[in-house]
Amino acid sequence: MVGEVLSDRYELEELVGTGGMSSVFRAHDRLLDRKVALKILHERYSDDAGYVERFRHEARAVATLSHPNIVTVIDRGEHGGRQFIVLEYVDGENLKQLIQRRGPASVSTALELAMQISRGLSFAHQQGLVHRDVKPQNVLLNGDGQAKVTDFGIARSLDVQHGMTQTGTVLGTSDYIAPEQAQGQRVDEHTDVYSLGVVLYELLTSEVPFPGENFVAVAMRHINEPPPAIRDKRPDVPPRVEAAVQKAMAKDPADRFPTMADFCRELEACLAEEQGGATQVIAPVRRAAGPRRRRSGVSPWPLLLVLAALIAIGAVIAVVVLSRGTGVFSIHNSNSGGGGGKPAQLKGVGAYDPYGTNGENDAQAKYATDGIASTYWSTEQYYDAPKLDKPGVGLVLDAGRSVQLHQLGIATQTPGFTAEIRAGNSASGPFPDVISPLQQVADGTTLPVSGSPHRYYEIWITRLGQSYNTARINEVKAS
Repeated sequence: MVGEVLSDRYELEELVGTGGMSSVFRAHDRLLDRKVALKILHERYSDDAGYVERFRHEARAVATLSHPNIVTVIDRGEHGGRQFIVLEYVDGENLKQLIQRRGPASVSTALELAMQISRGLSFAHQQGLVHRDVKPQNVLLNGDGQAKVTDFGIARSLDVQHGMTQTGTVLGTSDYIAPEQAQGQRVDEHTDVYSLGVVLYELLTSEVPFPGENFVAVAMRHINEPPPAIRDKRPDVPPRVEAAVQKAMAKDPADRFPTMADFCRELEACLAEEQGGATQVIAPVRRAAGPRRRRSGVSPWPLLLVLAALIAIGAVIAVVVLSRGTGVFSIHNSNSGGGGGKPAQLKGVGAYDPYGTNGENDAQAKYATDGIASTYWSTEQYYDAPKLDKPGVGLVLDAGRSVQLHQLGIATQTPGFTAEIRAGNSASGPFPDVISPLQQVADGTTLPVSGSPHRYYEIWITRLGQSYNTARINEVKAS
């Protein structure tokens, strides 16, 4: 669809994200000569009256919201039977990407960002809307460090009696879902207060409070378990800040801050104490032109420099270590037999995306085999994560000649995605031979490989990690 012009006005330039219901493109508004974002309902839902009405509802709801911390809706239309919404284009990353890239934020930065989000949500509440899906992926950061809340796709009016659809489906994202929402009970602005409390917890720790294997497991933890103590992970966080997060995440909505505005005022008071009256200026978060190294000084933890040569039965073929603000990740590839395998020289040459746009960040493929663990190839962002809304997407590797692999190790900053190794005879696919078991990939996972020799191999990803809307492959080593 890139290059297509909708309604004789909006020229699609780049796919910037996709989810279960829609895709988002950067586009050029030919009439006003400016960049905009186009959110287009997937074609398979165009004939479903319920999906179309939910999509239109988002446009109508957000069109009433004019606030510096909310992404502005510009237009709504239909082209060839496809529904689309035109939104303000924010040239930057989302808050989840910032957390993944920089680790835990300083206390001042975390409070400032949470304050901006709370101001936007408070304004929405004053207009009678509760967001219901507050999460870092739905907060965009422009080049001036300004946070903007987006994706009001499941927002509801505050006078709605129940926090679920007419069919009884509970909506929201499990890592940030409030207990009452997970149970299908009535939602109001207290629900957004809870979710923002979870976001602030993640900003301060770079972890979600209740990780789990699936939606139900995580939702049950939100319902039953008290939030973990932040100061156990970060002793430098002031007690008042921890208390604010605990109050926002209270199980009973009546025990939380009465309104989002009250939560915002407490955040302002916490920030004033933290800064001693000084004004915090957030460093601009600009869109990266390519893979970035993590900036120092963001994480509260000292940089770990630990690397020991491990000698066991069978040679250690490759060790790739990247020191980060919160720890070290490495991959260890060793021959499982006693003969000592030889390293295979693999080269990332592109992506295989037969069920999508015929490519995903192909130009980044080389970074997965460049020997620099801080660079990476990544999938696109999927807003219905951890699902991909398609069978899979793959990173293509070229061995230069036909070779028989025995194992392949993966270093990643986004652990938890599910993948298998496939093989074929062309860099452009297909890859019909499945030569490894499908398994969940952690940082440093080594996948056993079997089968006949091939020149081209593919890391075929079928599901993202529970806490990520993308999958990154920082380095691949094989023998």
